Amino acid sequence: MKKIIGFILIALIAIACSSKKDGNMIVEGNIKGLKKGTLYLQKMQDTVLVSVDSITVFGDGNFRLTDNVASPEMYYLTFNGNVTNKRILFFGNKGTITIKDNIELFGFNPEITGSKNQLVFNNYMKINSKFQNQSLNFVKKEFDARKDNDKDLLEKLDKDYKSMIRRRYLYTTNFALNNANYEAAPYIALTELYNANIKLLDTINNSLSEDVRNSTYGKRLDKYIKDIKEKEKENK
Repeated sequence: MKKIIGFILIALIAIACSSKKDGNMIVEGNIKGLKKGTLYLQKMQDTVLVSVDSITVFGDGNFRLTDNVASPEMYYLTFNGNVTNKRILFFGNKGTITIKDNIELFGFNPEITGSKNQLVFNNYMKINSKFQNQSLNFVKKEFDARKDNDKDLLEKLDKDYKSMIRRRYLYTTNFALNNANYEAAPYIALTELYNANIKLLDTINNSLSEDVRNSTYGKRLDKYIKDIKEKEKENK
């Protein structure tokens, strides 16, 4: 009886660990140290994060997930569905994406290959992280200045902060313009310049290659700009 139960358990594990879904994108790799858990392949659909595939991993941390991709799109690889502090954000595309990471530092510095848009996005994030650190420093300085009721310093911090934001917007715009042949460009515009001057968004949109303009994020950027312009007309 024990042998039969053992055989059944092994069979169930084998079934759980195999992703039977077919797709034109394969996401595979290894999460070092992952002895047991479920990995979910997720993406945004109409502002809702949905799971498109999942796999229960036992023992070796190897995984294989799939989905059908019309054009390069941002995906989440999450551990046990936790998108708060255990997630890997990556650009998916047709073909094979390989992801290697460590369960202890899951999502902190994963190794991702097989996506040109991912390389572009990584290059942007390296500089953008510096702007993010500067923003955090401004928050701390402002807190201290308010506590000390230092109005002169608060005024200076406000000017310096606005100047930093302008530099960040200009850098982001130039980066998108220099990478107009990649779907990462409209994605960056949508996520990092959504509240910037419409002229910056328009400049990026007009620079996109035809393929990128017709991609998922290219269409979203174009619609976003048109919606803003329509609202501006209504408010006049």
